[in-house]
Amino acid sequence: MSSSSRDSASEPVLIAGLGSIGRRHLSNLRALGCRQFIFYRTYQSTLDELDAEDAFSTSDLQEALARRPRIAIIANPTAKHLEVATAAARAGCHLLIEKPVSHSLQGCRELAEIAERNRLTVLIGCQFRFHPLLISLDAQLRSGRIGTVLGARAEWGEYLPDWHPWEDYRKSYSARADLGGGVVLTLIHPLDYLYWMFGPVGRVQAEIRDVPSLQTAAGDDWAEITLKFDSGVVGQVHLDYVQRPPVHRLWVWGDRGRATWDFHAGSLEWQTPEGEIETERVPEGFERNSMFVDEMQHFLKAIEEGKPSRIPLADGIAVLDIAERAKQSAKREACRA
Repeated sequence: MSSSSRDSASEPVLIAGLGSIGRRHLSNLRALGCRQFIFYRTYQSTLDELDAEDAFSTSDLQEALARRPRIAIIANPTAKHLEVATAAARAGCHLLIEKPVSHSLQGCRELAEIAERNRLTVLIGCQFRFHPLLISLDAQLRSGRIGTVLGARAEWGEYLPDWHPWEDYRKSYSARADLGGGVVLTLIHPLDYLYWMFGPVGRVQAEIRDVPSLQTAAGDDWAEITLKFDSGVVGQVHLDYVQRPPVHRLWVWGDRGRATWDFHAGSLEWQTPEGEIETERVPEGFERNSMFVDEMQHFLKAIEEGKPSRIPLADGIAVLDIAERAKQSAKREACRA
């Protein structure tokens, strides 16, 4: 039976990892009509236990895959993504892989080959590509609203200890290099949406440092990254684990104006050289989870139609490569110091 003719709600969905993002996907899948789940987990979550009569739970991956899930949601720690994703792909599962694809490029090509051979739909979980104002920004940049784009700067900073108040943040994957944490990989979204808007990156330079007061084992709590896109656009990305209140903004400059997106303000401003400003706002009722719901709806639809997703595995690998090059650049700079 072809994947396009099967009913998503009638077959089990495998969810690997039941931390906050795994549970978010579970809740959204239930709301979208999925009724059977398989949990692959270590039982080490710091959250309360789930009351899930609609799920089979196991710490044995092969036992989970033996139940023939059609879809696998890869939401375990970053350093564990490829192990589960590759096994699930071999078993014929369509994949939603939380960002980033992995903590290194090793094994990514193998996963891509398996996914292509088995004709799988793969979506990388970069939900900001589903933000209505970033979608609007991308479309209007392509239509030439601010002329030729010259440069862009993204800034994202959040105080890490505030993320999950129920746990010791120093033990979370975001704070641990061995689990694929650190600010560059954990807050990889700006690298992703800049790649989406402006294409491949030729040169990457970065300065990365830890923040001793945070006491993380990540090695990178603060990053300044410069990107030279093949299109000629120059991009800058600032990431940090220390800002209070949190900041997430994107500025794009063209030769006929400027655009400014502010996630927390829910706004997108367009400014002309004469100083005139036009502001777009997020739709009524928009909330952070709206991006995840739209992402999941798109994923399920792409599977049913047998089409590639809007964030294919190739994009995830390309963005991970940018992050890896930023880390390598920072190491070279540190050696010169």
